[in-house]
Amino acid sequence: MRGAETACGGGWSGRAAILPAASGAPGIGIGVGREGRTLSRRAANLSSSNAPSFIAAADAGAREGEMKLTDNVLRSFRVAKVFRENNDKINCFDFSPNGETLISSSDDDSIVLYDCQEGKPKRTLYSKKYGVDLIRYTHAANTVVYSSNKIDDTIRYLSLHDNKYIRYFHGHSKRVVALCMSPVDDTFMSSSLDKTIRLWDLRSPNCQGLMHLQGRPTCSFDPEGLIFAAGVNSEIIKLYDLRSFDKGPFATFKMQHERTCEWTGLKFSNDGKLMLVSTNGGMVRLIDAFKGAVLQTFAGFNNSKGISLEASFTPDSQFVMIGSEDGKVHVWNAESGLKVAVLDGKHTGPVSCLQFNPKFMTFASACSNMAFWLPTIDD
Repeated sequence: MRGAETACGGGWSGRAAILPAASGAPGIGIGVGREGRTLSRRAANLSSSNAPSFIAAADAGAREGEMKLTDNVLRSFRVAKVFRENNDKINCFDFSPNGETLISSSDDDSIVLYDCQEGKPKRTLYSKKYGVDLIRYTHAANTVVYSSNKIDDTIRYLSLHDNKYIRYFHGHSKRVVALCMSPVDDTFMSSSLDKTIRLWDLRSPNCQGLMHLQGRPTCSFDPEGLIFAAGVNSEIIKLYDLRSFDKGPFATFKMQHERTCEWTGLKFSNDGKLMLVSTNGGMVRLIDAFKGAVLQTFAGFNNSKGISLEASFTPDSQFVMIGSEDGKVHVWNAESGLKVAVLDGKHTGPVSCLQFNPKFMTFASACSNMAFWLPTIDD
């Protein structure tokens, strides 16, 4: 069954990361100030005549000024749209930098582009020969990089405009398990079960940097694009200066070894102060990005089958979210460690992918279906 349904219901310098609303884009611009607590509502551009229906719904009843993303606002989120465009598990999705579109990849070899302003699927492409696993937008909204899950482990650079490959990035000999784009330039990074992390530049097919590691690696850029983190063997985080990574890490944090699960994901918060370690077990760890101390361990969600569940920060860095194998979404306060909400997305399978929109007051979650969420109250 295909189609959509309406459901009921930065960085190391310590500088603030300001995320302005896209030019001319209606909706909610998320501003992360020094305290990182305020979501600035940019509703002035909305009008009944030209506001796209989905984002207009997100701003319904909005007042100009500011709105905090609070416990109550998060508890009020409900599924607004469900899309059944896929007949197999969704492997990954990514919001465009301006928050206006989302792109997903699936085990059914499809790449689906969604319009987040209108809340509907826009286009479907296929990678039948190579498959498609992890997918990320580049800084141009019409191009993506993605890893393959058939034939080989090459990363492909695809133009969505004409559905043609721009470049191939050969090197990995086993499945790519992390793929991340620099927030500031054409550099991107990949890690693989071949126990390597590779640095790339979109403009060249040649690997720009290669690191051999012990165990399954994961990786991420900091929000200023100056630092990258490598998670190694589910117990060590190494921080590298991108300009001199060949000299080795400038900081190494050793954690207690995870005996019951593996690290499967690593993310920085938008304020650059925190790191989030996802696992294929029933817990997520919150790490101080400067000191390497474990600040919180979030648990109490179902993951008995060892699935890689994506954990994410909200854009203000104040909350942590993750899906579960029973289709629910769990939300914690990052500072207190308290669980503030368990949201029922009516998913038919494990919620393996979950991200908050970088610009608008909406988030998405996915199993084999894609769900778009909206808040139902103003706080």
